[in-house]
Amino acid sequence: MLTAAQVLAENNFGDTRTGGLAGPMGLFLILVLSAATVLLIRNMNARLRRLPDRFPTQAGPGEAGRADAVVADPTDRTGGQDSSPDVPTASEQRRNG
Repeated sequence: MLTAAQVLAENNFGDTRTGGLAGPMGLFLILVLSAATVLLIRNMNARLRRLPDRFPTQAGPGEAGRADAVVADPTDRTGGQDSSPDVPTASEQRRNG
């Protein structure tokens, strides 16, 4: 009859010497992932170098939340339009006020 110690001490994992492919396969995966990382870093650095030093100024931090900010419409040649339909135009202000 087997004792509890003999059951726990028994090697149920098979021969550990066969199947020695795990080490080389792990090394291969590490090398592939390292090469991919290096190529991605080089690509992103090239893209960052192509960006301009400064972008055109946009609305300042104080003007970002204003509802009556004028937004330029690239398809319209008038130069800008109101971004909020609730804001009265100049002619409506003269008529009401």
